[in-house]
Amino acid sequence: MHRELRRELWMALAITGGVAALAAVAGYPLAGVAAGLGLVAALSLRKLARLHRWLVRGRRAPIPELGGLWDEVIREIHRQDRDSERHKERLTGLFDRLQAAASVMPDAMVVLARHDVIEWANPPAERLLGLRIERDTGARIVHLIRDPAFGAYLAAGDYREPLILKGPVEPMAVTLQIIPFGANERLVMARDITHVKRLEDMRQHFVADVSHELRTPLTVLHGFLETFADLFEGQDGEVRSGIALMREQVERMRRLVDDLLALSRLETTPARAHDDVVDMGALLKGLADIATVLGADRGQRIEVENCGADLVGNVDELRSAFTNLVQNAVRHTPAGGSIRLVWRADASEGRFVVIDSGEGIAERHIPFLTQRFYRVDSDRSRASGGTGLGLAIVAKVLLRHDARLAVESVLGRGSTFTCVFPSSRLKFPPDPSRAPPPTV
Repeated sequence: MHRELRRELWMALAITGGVAALAAVAGYPLAGVAAGLGLVAALSLRKLARLHRWLVRGRRAPIPELGGLWDEVIREIHRQDRDSERHKERLTGLFDRLQAAASVMPDAMVVLARHDVIEWANPPAERLLGLRIERDTGARIVHLIRDPAFGAYLAAGDYREPLILKGPVEPMAVTLQIIPFGANERLVMARDITHVKRLEDMRQHFVADVSHELRTPLTVLHGFLETFADLFEGQDGEVRSGIALMREQVERMRRLVDDLLALSRLETTPARAHDDVVDMGALLKGLADIATVLGADRGQRIEVENCGADLVGNVDELRSAFTNLVQNAVRHTPAGGSIRLVWRADASEGRFVVIDSGEGIAERHIPFLTQRFYRVDSDRSRASGGTGLGLAIVAKVLLRHDARLAVESVLGRGSTFTCVFPSSRLKFPPDPSRAPPPTV
């Protein structure tokens, strides 16, 4: 390349020098230099015009022979063009293979461009989401999947948890998740979970039926043990301790059955369409009374803080969830410890907080606390009378109230359980300063 460039320069100088020499002989030295430079420029422009025509023709016409450095430039352009074409063919082949692989997947895949417009979808999207690929490509997906839950899920932007929807054909159930990528693009993935949902429904109904059937024999056993305790009062310690142990285990079974039934009701019954306004002051007082009674023999301090706002929801479900948190705090707080019940609310959210000075929970256990029958310490939980279902009930109740549970804990320093409610679930007392003036 450098050799060709030097040759071009020498040729230009030679042409200019020759024309200048002829002009000098004729008595016009400056005009000769100008004429030589003009001739060199004209030749260069002619070659440039031929290069331009070749580029405009798509570089598929025969390569022009321009000589010198121009041939080097054309060969380099041609080489890069071939490399680009090969790279484009590889990318096109890879894209075709990816599309073919996505088309044979059992899960639905839909690519959304800006404004949630359907850019591409695979065939299972027709069966699982009710789309028609040829007809619906280019349409907004919210105009085609009209379930309000899907619209809210898409607009919320929080896609950490999947959404379960009814499929286009009953009784199909579909789990759907959105994955953002690129610049304002999203990938919608859906899977048929009808079989899983059917098994889950069977499990829920089985647990509910068995728990319901167990209540009657447990009630009978409890009644007979009460009678035996009265009959054998004053007998030797072994008989009394045996009856006391049986009564304790029957009571534990009754609590377990009650929790199973409560959890089953939360899983199988729809949330109330019209919730009530819950008087948080009265609810906090009731919870404080429960904590005082449960911890009466431990000398625990119970503190209550109330912001004055109320909560919109199912009072029975909320009382059950909050009571479970309070009972856990009492069970795992030692004698002389403290328990705080706090209700705070502002324009953005409401928080019901239970703070204890108990033994705390190791960080590795916190993500699993709301799983059924999960126990941090089995011996400790049984000794304290826990069933392993309390926090699962709390999580279900909060889910039905658009809320979430946050847990913070340090071993040996206590735990903080926070129920976070959205602002739509809050009701504040009227502001007297904004009241209209009295009419005269």
